Amino acid sequence: MSTIYSIYGQIAEMIARFEPEKVLALRASDDMQNRFDFLLSKMENETLSRQEKDELDHFIVLERLIRLAKIRADTSNPLA
Repeated sequence: MSTIYSIYGQIAEMIARFEPEKVLALRASDDMQNRFDFLLSKMENETLSRQEKDELDHFIVLERLIRLAKIRADTSNPLA
């Protein structure tokens, strides 16, 4: 039985199979990073709307997925 975490692992593995240099170079655009930072800041200082909370949750999932793919793509990492 697959869990959401094993599915994320499978997706990260597929991404990691791309050219390692390109995977390791993946970064959020300035607009995406600014929006993420805004939502984090707002969460610390006030209440997020349901839509903002959902958006932040998706950012976090994507960030973790890309981080996992980078770990797997990094051939110098003994855990890859």
